[in-house]
Amino acid sequence: MGQAGATLSTTPTRLKIFLAAAALCCIAGGTTLAEDVMTGKVTPFKSVQFAPDQDVACLAGALETGNPATGPSTWILKAPAGCVVRWHSHTAEEQLIVVTGGVLGEMRGQPPTRLDPGGFAMMPGHMAHKFTCRGPDACVMFVTFDRTYDIQWETGGP
Repeated sequence: MGQAGATLSTTPTRLKIFLAAAALCCIAGGTTLAEDVMTGKVTPFKSVQFAPDQDVACLAGALETGNPATGPSTWILKAPAGCVVRWHSHTAEEQLIVVTGGVLGEMRGQPPTRLDPGGFAMMPGHMAHKFTCRGPDACVMFVTFDRTYDIQWETGGP
């Protein structure tokens, strides 16, 4: 067997080393790409620049991250007591977390539910829903969309 046997037995080892090195390069390259895209963000609440909502006069919001025109996004919304966001739906899945105040959440086919601070709601795409800020305090909520943002108002408009 001599030299030919030695070459055959080391070939699988060399192949394993090559494949391991290639895998590490792919992982490291992917991490570098992810770091380039994900720059990170820290926003103290007092520095949030709320702007009036174009569709709901009593609602104000600020984009926290993402681009709603092209993909996922996260918003922080603020509404005074009594503010109603009428029946509507989105193509995207929406998730809502209440920070302050009491929010009455309603979805078609489910009973209305009061969400206090820490309360969570998830509305699948195309599921009609509405929200009302209930109680004496303003409501602050984080809302995320898993893809491009759009809105379809139920009959009666916003």
